[in-house]
Amino acid sequence: MGRPSRDAGLLDTELDALPPDLRWREWMTRVEAVIFASPEPVTRQLLAGVVGRNCSIDLLIEDIVTELAPRPYEIVAVAGGWQFRTRPRQADVLKAAFCGTTTGAEITEGEMLVLASIAYHQPVTRAALSDMLGREVSRDIIGHLRRLDMIASGPRSPQPGAPYTYVTTRKFLEQFGLDTLRDLPDIEALEDAGLLSQGAVGDKLAPIANEEDEAGVLE
Repeated sequence: MGRPSRDAGLLDTELDALPPDLRWREWMTRVEAVIFASPEPVTRQLLAGVVGRNCSIDLLIEDIVTELAPRPYEIVAVAGGWQFRTRPRQADVLKAAFCGTTTGAEITEGEMLVLASIAYHQPVTRAALSDMLGREVSRDIIGHLRRLDMIASGPRSPQPGAPYTYVTTRKFLEQFGLDTLRDLPDIEALEDAGLLSQGAVGDKLAPIANEEDEAGVLE
């Protein structure tokens, strides 16, 4: 019999009674099941609770990804974890099936520009955003992005009055399929993806995401 689970014996994680190949296959099945069932990105720590102590999560994920290659969905690294996503090549199929609607957050181009500005320059104040974009960034836009959980309040600025700054959230990373802020695309890629009009941004944004933030979101 295998050793007891590290969770009070509820689950045999070591699977010592199985030969190595079947043990690995069972671990792959468990990891895939957990990621499939979760509505949010699954962390390494959570996955470690259903496999053996010395099991490599990264190698398991690699093997699962390889097996999913012909499928219309995949496992992607996002927001510090892993999540199932429909492959981008199926976008036209989904739009046709669901009459052009998507499950993503509804963000206008103007709001996208503000969101991109926050992502590349965080932490940043609303006044700084207005100066950067050459027009007033309203409280309504900030409020809408907050309600969508795309941004949150950051540290107060050392400027007079100590205004709040704004930073992106883990939901932002999930929405745009990013693992960390280091994965932010350049502006040309955003334009090519249709998220911003060609030439709408110009030189206003520069990719200066915080390199010290491992999770890709400032707390």
